[in-house]
Formats: sequence, C-alpha cells, structure tokens
Amino acid sequence: MSGHRKTHRDHAKKTQRPLVEDSAIAAKLESLVKPAIIAQEGYYRKLGLRDRILNLPLMVAAVLTLLWRDVAGVRELNRILTREGFLWCSPTQVSQQAISQRFLTFPAQLFERVFKELLPELRKVWDSRKCRPLPESVQFTLSKFERIWIADNSTLEALFRKLKSLADIPQGQLAGKMGVVVDVKTRLPVEIWFEENPRASDTKLESNLLNLVRAKTLLLLDRGFYHFYFWQQLIDRGIHFITRLKKGASLEVKQVFSDSYSLRDRLIRMGSGTKKTPFVTLRLIEVRSGKTWHSYLTSVLDPMILPPYVVADLYGRRWRIEEAFNTVKRLLGLSYLWTGSLNGVKLQIWGTWLFYAVLVDLGDAVASELSLPFDRISLEMIYRGLYHFYVAHDKGLASDPVKYFAAPENQDLGIVKQQRKPKVKLIVAPFPDRQKGQSEFFFKPFSSTPLTIGIQA
Repeated sequence: MSGHRKTHRDHAKKTQRPLVEDSAIAAKLESLVKPAIIAQEGYYRKLGLRDRILNLPLMVAAVLTLLWRDVAGVRELNRILTREGFLWCSPTQVSQQAISQRFLTFPAQLFERVFKELLPELRKVWDSRKCRPLPESVQFTLSKFERIWIADNSTLEALFRKLKSLADIPQGQLAGKMGVVVDVKTRLPVEIWFEENPRASDTKLESNLLNLVRAKTLLLLDRGFYHFYFWQQLIDRGIHFITRLKKGASLEVKQVFSDSYSLRDRLIRMGSGTKKTPFVTLRLIEVRSGKTWHSYLTSVLDPMILPPYVVADLYGRRWRIEEAFNTVKRLLGLSYLWTGSLNGVKLQIWGTWLFYAVLVDLGDAVASELSLPFDRISLEMIYRGLYHFYVAHDKGLASDPVKYFAAPENQDLGIVKQQRKPKVKLIVAPFPDRQKGQSEFFFKPFSSTPLTIGIQA
C-alpha cells in the first residue's frame, strides 16, 4: 500500500508565481472600485479607525491583488508591496506580521459596504450595453415580471488548523455557510449573507429572502427551499417561484391544462392544512426528455403568463448560481481560506465576490462587443487570459482588454464557448398540444424593444 499522503486539492498550497500587474487592467479596476472606496471614508472614521498605512484603500487593493494576480499568500503579497506596490498603492515598507494581523482584524463590514456601493454602478453599466441578446425565456419572462433571481446556499471548506488561533478548533470544522442571490438577467450578485454555523438550515435564508424580495419577482429555487409555509408567504407577497417536485410528493390534481406524450401541465393542491404545511395551490409541469420526465412546480398558475416550456427553460438557468459558486470557490480561491478568524473569513468572502462582480462586468462587455449572449462567454478563460493580454499590452499590440478578448485572432484563448447543442426554438404557446402551427407557437423578439431590456410589467 502506498505511503503517500492524499492532498485535498482545494487545500493544496499555491506555488505559482504571481501574474505581473498590467497597467490597463489596473486602471480599469481603479476606475470601478476607487469611487466605492472613497464613499466609505466617512464610515471608516465613524468606526474610530485611524488613517494608518494599512487603511481601507490599501486593504482593498491588497485583496484584489491576491485575487486577480493569483498571489500565493501574504508573504508574497508583502514582497510585491515593498518592491513595486500594487494598483493605486505606491511601494510601502510594512512587516508581514502587520499585514497578517490586519487581515485578522480589519472590519469586514467595510468590504461589504464597498461591494454594495459598487453593484448599482455595475448595473448601470450593464443597462448601457445594448448589443448582446438575452436568452429567449428571460426576455419573455421579463415582459411579465420585473426581476428573475436565483437564491441558494453554499458551505465553505474546512478551516485550516495551521494558525495558533485555530489550535482548539476540531479537525475538519467548516468555515460557515454563505447565502447568495444572483440576478438571472445581469448575472451580478444581488445580496450575500454569511452564517457562522455551516449546518444552518435553509430556513435562515428564507427569512432573509422575505425581507429582501419585492413583489413582481420570480425566484428560481432548489429543493432546499421545499417548505409549504415559506411558499405561501411568498405568494401572499406577490412573489412567485419555480422549484422542483420531490419524489413521492402527495398532491391532488385540480385541473389539467395539457396532457400529451411529452408534456403534462396541471393545477394541483399540496399540503395538509396545518400551520407548518398549509394547503398550497401550484402548477405541476412535467416535460419528457428521452425516457425521463422532469417535474417543475411553480406558483404562477396561469399558463398564459408563464407557458410550460418557458418554466422548464428558466429552471435550467438556476444552474447559473452553481457556476457562480464554482467560480468564486475554485477559480478565485474562496475554497482556500487565508485565515481562520471569523472576521478574516468574512473579509475574504466580500473581497472575492467584489472581484467576481468585476469579472462578470468584463465578461458582459466582451459579450456585448461580440453581440453574443453572456452564456457563450467563459469567465474562467477571461480570467486565465489576463496573462496573454498583459503580454500583448507590454508589446504594444493591445490596449483594451475587451477588444483584445473579442478579436478574431484571439479566439483560440477559449473566451467564447463552443455550442455543444444546436439552438432549439423556444415554445411559448400556453397550450402547445392545441396551438401547433399557430404564429405565436414559438418565441418572437418583442418589436422595437432592445433584447437586453425586455418589456417591464
């Protein structure tokens, strides 16, 4: 038997050299993030923090540098700060111990406020781009609802026990759980919550959602939110949802809208009438794919508002939040926690999602430049392609990262995903088995309406 010790790849120590800072990328980050930092100066002083060397601008620059330049750790970060500086910070002599201690104690809520100050600006920039089309199901649904959001939880990895502060923590203790809401239209985060208890149930996120979400919102939820009382609370507030049916669920069929070889659309009632499981009236949509039936539940009871195939296509887009989790945890390193302190974990969470939002903005700009849906753009390959842009910029062959990634000669970087399946027209007929051959059977873009905006209800 081999005596080699198995390594958790998410916990493997990084050994690569950091990416060299590119002036064009640095200028873009500064133009986006610096105004949000300046807006927090008053709150920084309100917390009683002194205008010391390791202040808010430097700490935000440090975290962004760790992420976008893929710096292996605080020791290497300190070398960079001492010799060359980073982003908007000039070379500064600071001890490694001082930086490490600052990561443990610097108020994480300042990073949260910078992140939330930046999001509205990124949404404005998103709205200004008109060239990339939205998915057909999203276009159609935005003519009925004002927002389509995805909500989910993700558990963080186990805390490292290399620090003295973690010596008494049990082996394998997880670092907590984050709840996230993502906008299907912009792909930007809407809200993020952190729960110290990694085994906290989704009911905590349900309470947060009820405080956040407004009427005319459509939520895409997984089966972790399978609670009848929560569903009824959403419905009572004019908030609708799509989720999956649990196997073996008890239900009563009230009305049949469609019943064919490949589609069943029925009005049903679920629940037992108790406070915890009240009676809830929903639509059950079942779509056949090969020999498998896929079942969806929605609180939108009228097929004229949300046709069955639109429901199925929309729910498939719930996977976008899983892609976001994969990006922040595996690509941007949130699965490799820098510190064991609760404050340090929060600081890393907010810093990582801040950089993720900037990366989404860059990906959306490339999609708009190419007039392609955002789904066709690989954020991972844009992130990995920053090195190639730096080389081209250094040689005077490129000056704009968006145009560089969109250029035909650079498509070998894999920025545009290859289409694995042929595009299939979206059926928007409320009763497909009765409407075949009619002009409104398939989706048609709304006339005189930009594809990126949709018609608001």
